[in-house]
Amino acid sequence: MDNIILGIDPGFGRMGFGVVAVRERVCEAIDYGVMTTSSGILIQDRLVALADDLQSLLDTHKPSVLVMEKLFFTNNQKTAIRVAEARGVILFLAGQYQLPVIEFTPTQVKSALTGDGKANKSAMQRMVKQLLGLKTIPKPDDAADALAIAITASTVRW
Repeated sequence: MDNIILGIDPGFGRMGFGVVAVRERVCEAIDYGVMTTSSGILIQDRLVALADDLQSLLDTHKPSVLVMEKLFFTNNQKTAIRVAEARGVILFLAGQYQLPVIEFTPTQVKSALTGDGKANKSAMQRMVKQLLGLKTIPKPDDAADALAIAITASTVRW
């Protein structure tokens, strides 16, 4: 039986997701992309849209675990607050679905995939492509990041 891991790159305007199946330590990409919200609608409506999209992913793929990037301090406090609000939606739904949540820092993800915690984005994307046996690097970047987070979870016990 496969373990299904849902990786999330938290965001407000654009939230990356990546779903991988893990069998005998081999990862396979099942689904990936981004959930988007428009800046022209109310904040609460944007959060509801993210929740609806995430709930659809949870219902479709029935993951065993939800993994996301830890929020780290940014110079743009308004963006950090919005991302934190989006993370609240993610955590709320994980609780509703009784899913364990694992969080990794960007350094942990880079280290797990490339062996170098300071790897650049292109090195990460190449490793995601290689580890998942994809023909091209997943686009947009948020989706590739979410897949990287999911792959990282496949390397640890949860």
